Amino acid sequence: MVKLVAWALSALLATGPLVTAAPEPVQQIVVDSASGGRTFDGIGAISGGGGTSRLLVDYSEPQRSQVLDYLFEPGAGASLQILKVEIGADTNSSNGAEPSHMRSRTDLDCDRGYEWWLMTEARRRNPRMKFYGLEWGAPGWFDGGFWSADNITYLLRWLGCAKRHGLHIDYLGGWNEKGWDAAWYAELKRALLAHGYGDVKVVAADNAKWDVATDLKNDPAFYAATDVVGIHYPCSEIHCSSSQDALDLGKPLFASESGWNNYLTGAVRLAAEMNHEYVDSRITAFINWPAAYAWYPTVQMQGSGLLAANEPWTGRFELGPTLWTVAQTAQFVRPGWRYVDSASGYLDGGGTYVTLRSGSQQTTVFETTGAAGPQSVRVTPGRALHRWTTTLASTDPAGWFVRGADVRAGDPVTLDPGTVTTLTTMTGSHPVTRTPDTRVMPLPYRFDGGSRYLSDMEGAFEADRGCRCLRQVITTEPIKWSRVAAPLTLLGDHRWTDYTVSVRSRTTGTATLLGRVVNQLNNVGPGKVNTWQGYHLSLSAAGEWSLTVLDPDKSTRVLATGSVPARADHRLQLGFAGSTITARIDGARVARVTDATYGRGQVGLGLGSYAPARFDDLTIY
Repeated sequence: MVKLVAWALSALLATGPLVTAAPEPVQQIVVDSASGGRTFDGIGAISGGGGTSRLLVDYSEPQRSQVLDYLFEPGAGASLQILKVEIGADTNSSNGAEPSHMRSRTDLDCDRGYEWWLMTEARRRNPRMKFYGLEWGAPGWFDGGFWSADNITYLLRWLGCAKRHGLHIDYLGGWNEKGWDAAWYAELKRALLAHGYGDVKVVAADNAKWDVATDLKNDPAFYAATDVVGIHYPCSEIHCSSSQDALDLGKPLFASESGWNNYLTGAVRLAAEMNHEYVDSRITAFINWPAAYAWYPTVQMQGSGLLAANEPWTGRFELGPTLWTVAQTAQFVRPGWRYVDSASGYLDGGGTYVTLRSGSQQTTVFETTGAAGPQSVRVTPGRALHRWTTTLASTDPAGWFVRGADVRAGDPVTLDPGTVTTLTTMTGSHPVTRTPDTRVMPLPYRFDGGSRYLSDMEGAFEADRGCRCLRQVITTEPIKWSRVAAPLTLLGDHRWTDYTVSVRSRTTGTATLLGRVVNQLNNVGPGKVNTWQGYHLSLSAAGEWSLTVLDPDKSTRVLATGSVPARADHRLQLGFAGSTITARIDGARVARVTDATYGRGQVGLGLGSYAPARFDDLTIY
């Protein structure tokens, strides 16, 4: 035994002392409710800024309800708590045009458009859903422009329409990203109080940067009229801005439009924004643009949203990590909870965390987008917590919103880089739904008097079942937000290749039939207008016609021109077979050209001005 001990001692002296790895440092997250914190106002998303939800309406069941559940049902997906909608004006507001409820001083139709339907469906799933209305454009009949008494009347009528639909509007803004008029906001507030809408909170000013906060500080009437400060896109990838004037106002600060991330690839930035907005800026509501990528891929900003739902003819929709990143907060926190400032801040190894509480319920959300390696945290005082994690850059659904092992009181938790992790007393869920496979919209197509699959980019092409035709009804140029020059509507699948499209048009202006439309181009030509790549067959009331192509470099090439006898109505036809393009007017071939610029794309109908028009017998085969 003595020899054995001596041998062990000599071996130890020969090899040096035993070395053990230093324990990984554990960052303590101290939940001290006495430290104070602002009130959480909610996680939301926007239906608007154009027809961002347009194709969702055309889905059949059960897929339509499944998409709505993923967006609005508490505990079933994104669990949105605020739905911000566009107050339509029949004018392009980025991704299309939404209908107006008042197209003249004497007109009122509370059933136009789909936002009433969407709000009703959202409220049905979440009775506590908060609604927020905002204008991008306005009708052209206002006397005095946007910042006018007519617009205040317009908004009061819109609130009345909401009431008819049984909807309560919680927030109302001014003019999206077009500045503000302090005196108008004061008049709006007085009108709301006088007409029984005193509980509608006024948001100023839905613009970028914090200059509005300084104006609010210096203008008592503007300050009194404003309930919420709403700022757009306050964040870079690693930091969110604020201002001392904003922090000192004593009013809630909203990121009233933020996000603008791809539903498949935007989760990393989104996770950072959602936490940084409170940690850096004390912003208490995050509203993502948009709710869903539910518009044609031929329209700009493709892929933006929390999910994709733009193939109603199959019912296919697609989820991604972006939706589940929102769920990491929204499933486990409710408006009215309070942030705990002592347990909200920056992780030592990169990233941020926020903690919110209500009574005995508690949630902490960690994001590690700025981390280079794993790090350990401990939430104190300790309590048993459920764990959910999303790997932000993962393309595998198995990495999204994963339920981990529960954390015992006082145990440390390891956070991997590039993740968002929630530790919570609340429960959550991750339903999985299989959707149909993608396929090209089938042909032939014949217009049947309904508006299915039609998406207005400017103006209003209304379906008239009496004549089984489309009528373009906007004849006064609206107060615009975007630069789409004249009424235009799109239809069909961007993957269509060889087809013939035909329509009979009746107008006093110029009618255009578009084919093989592939993409939106902005700032085109001397007027820097927004238009669409593809082939355009245009015919004026005088009988002058042209066949042109808008190239990817924004130049317009004339492929053929000519004239036909002037008539009250004409049939326009475009045929595509490989690189051969055939144009016909009233059955007679007027051009056959060869051009290989575009081999696929959808169709469209357009006008050269805000003229009344009728389109009959639209067929694609």
